[in-house]
Amino acid sequence: MNLGSLEGAVLPILGAVIAGGVIGFEREWRGRAAGLRTHILVSLASALLMLAAMSQADWAFRALPDENIVTDPTRMAHGVLTGIGFLCAGVIFRTGFSIHGLTTAASLWITSAIGILFGAGLYALGAAATVVTALILIVLKLISGRLPARTVVDAEVCWERREASPEPAIEAALKAIDADARHDRFELIDGQTVRRTWRLKAAEESQLKRLAEQLCAIPGVVAYSLDPRDD
Repeated sequence: MNLGSLEGAVLPILGAVIAGGVIGFEREWRGRAAGLRTHILVSLASALLMLAAMSQADWAFRALPDENIVTDPTRMAHGVLTGIGFLCAGVIFRTGFSIHGLTTAASLWITSAIGILFGAGLYALGAAATVVTALILIVLKLISGRLPARTVVDAEVCWERREASPEPAIEAALKAIDADARHDRFELIDGQTVRRTWRLKAAEESQLKRLAEQLCAIPGVVAYSLDPRDD
């Protein structure tokens, strides 16, 4: 690959930047921490490293003219994707029994793969992968929002240990809204406050509002939170 030519250097870099920008814009628009700049940098870095690997025979021969050098650019691709995997792990975190950041991690990983494609000179494949990835992130998100899926909510309720346990009343409130409730944790904080968490599946937002009103009316409940989960 001739890095001094337009096709050899500018097109791979430009393609990688555009691809990272398209994917990163969707993540930025949804308010994710890894957004436009992060995806562009990941794609650009992957393309640059792959460009260097594709030209390894030239610069390696200049450094070691008397050596018999065998190059394998695929090793660079493997190394880049492995390294990006550690970056992706940093955007995945767990709160209670919910895991966040999986889609963003996947978008970072495929952005790196697309950058590698542009760096290897596979422009058509890189462009096609960019379009398909954008469609998956945007169109499928819209479709999934229209499906009759139930809202998943983390419910956390706290009450004082010295008081009579309001747990039966809480369970009754959950049954009243027909929520599919599953116990998660039972904690004692500083020997005084009991904190109990559930995972709920509610069909409508109005059910959650009704649950919030009922929790406010239960004697002994000192705090609660209803946290809808969405990646």
